[in-house]
Amino acid sequence: MKRTATLRTAAAALLLAAGLGTAHAGAANAAPSTTRTEATASVSPGLLDAMQRDLGLTAPQAEKRLRAERAAADIEKAARTTAGHAYGGSWFEPATGQLVVALTDRSKAPEVRALGADTRLVRHSAEVLDRARSQLDKLPAPAGVAGWHVDPEANAVVVTVVRAERTAPAVQAFVERARRSGPVTVEQTAEAPRTYAAGTVGGDPYYTGNVRCSIGFSVHGGFVTAGHCGRAGAAVRGWDGSAMGTFQGSSFPGDDYAYVSIHSGWWTVPVVLGWGATPDRLVRGSAEAPVGSSICRSGSTTHWRCGTVLAKNETVNYSQGAVHQMTKTSVCAEGGDSGGSFISGDQAQGVTSGGWGNCSTGGETWFQPVNEILARYGLRLHTA
Repeated sequence: MKRTATLRTAAAALLLAAGLGTAHAGAANAAPSTTRTEATASVSPGLLDAMQRDLGLTAPQAEKRLRAERAAADIEKAARTTAGHAYGGSWFEPATGQLVVALTDRSKAPEVRALGADTRLVRHSAEVLDRARSQLDKLPAPAGVAGWHVDPEANAVVVTVVRAERTAPAVQAFVERARRSGPVTVEQTAEAPRTYAAGTVGGDPYYTGNVRCSIGFSVHGGFVTAGHCGRAGAAVRGWDGSAMGTFQGSSFPGDDYAYVSIHSGWWTVPVVLGWGATPDRLVRGSAEAPVGSSICRSGSTTHWRCGTVLAKNETVNYSQGAVHQMTKTSVCAEGGDSGGSFISGDQAQGVTSGGWGNCSTGGETWFQPVNEILARYGLRLHTA
């Protein structure tokens, strides 16, 4: 934000200076910090309201779930190491508040359970499933194929097809080839995913050419966002229309991420906007939330929305081309939300890429994980 821009930015700066950790909502680019703090001392009423609205929870249920998800994220890392080659993936189970770890070797179960996780015996390891997914990434996909991802709970690679196109010869041919790559199941979706850039018409907005997108996360020297919002060298204008920065790197399709450096007169803060639905949220790291966790998004069109992590490492087949290693969520989004922040608790998760549906009737949205972006450009997340 520009220094003379808004009282909101000044308030964020004061909040940071005071070292308060209860702010909720924030868009910030982060270095690949993987340390999840135990802070988040008090959960803001705004965040609880959003989780009640979007996930159908009561305030006590939302607080309990957030605590359980923080614990599950820590357990997941240890479980992956403990299980070794027997690791078959993991997911958070809201009904029990536990992380469930899939194992191909029954003898590993006692050690994994000792970490605090539940276990399931499965046939295929995560390595086998990832290899099968990688084979699909090499195939040309028709428009009727929405994407594919590894589903640890199903212990298979799930290929998602557009319902109206499911019987098309090209779609059926892709599915047949996919089944030859390994364990594959097929699901249907109502619509094909699309990106969420908007015309002239981090939540905070920025503009490049005649496109409006949203800031993802502040990094030292600028911010990260979606690659489809602009190409390297493109000039960026801030929410007030003034010169803000330049795209230094951008990748789309294949990936959907970009790095924007900012000009003097602007500065970065480790905050994601709550848009009045919740207090602006401090960003303290980028520990990855497990499948099944609750997650929230901030964007310049539909503002603060929450949902659940549905899948990871999904390949999404946009009309412009496939994008790999995406995370799928039940959060809604609309045009102009592209590039905006996905955050779980106080941990940065990724930048909004695209999806289907809207925030009136519902839908699904994918994000590009932030740690991949940071590693690609050698960036350091700005954290509180």
